[in-house]
Amino acid sequence: MNKADSAVEFSITRTFDAPRARVYATMTQTEHLQQWWGPQGCTISVIRHEPRAGGVFHYRMGFGPGLDMYGKFTYQELVPVERIVFHNGFADDAGNYIRYPMVPDWPLEVLNTVTLEEQGGQTVMRLTSVPFNASQAEIDTFKAGHASMAQGFGGMYDVYAQYLARTAS
Repeated sequence: MNKADSAVEFSITRTFDAPRARVYATMTQTEHLQQWWGPQGCTISVIRHEPRAGGVFHYRMGFGPGLDMYGKFTYQELVPVERIVFHNGFADDAGNYIRYPMVPDWPLEVLNTVTLEEQGGQTVMRLTSVPFNASQAEIDTFKAGHASMAQGFGGMYDVYAQYLARTAS
């Protein structure tokens, strides 16, 4: 990715009605991630989760009988309550990154940075995503996918906000 091309970067900002420590915990602990991560309407089965630098989150997304897809994070950095940095992409059942079958020019890996800032008992989360080691065709496909990503992440973070509300202690 060309750092000078800010149009490549995808970002979404959301404010959650929960303190930063709770948001961080629910974004990094297995029992929470499996409840809200992924596209709306799918169920997540955790295959492997190691929330540490160099660790992975390998999961199955179930969309109905015979309609399974896999995803994977490779954590780069976890700074408790402040920041989560990870590569993610589609994977096979063994945890190897694979091309997204529906969009073959989608980047194999995307670098994501999540920052958390507490403001008056709420948490402002910002997710920034950029293609990692991508070809120009993959970068162009990523840029063209921003609207779809906004919709997908928006829906997922709607589910997450509902999850936070349901599990508030």
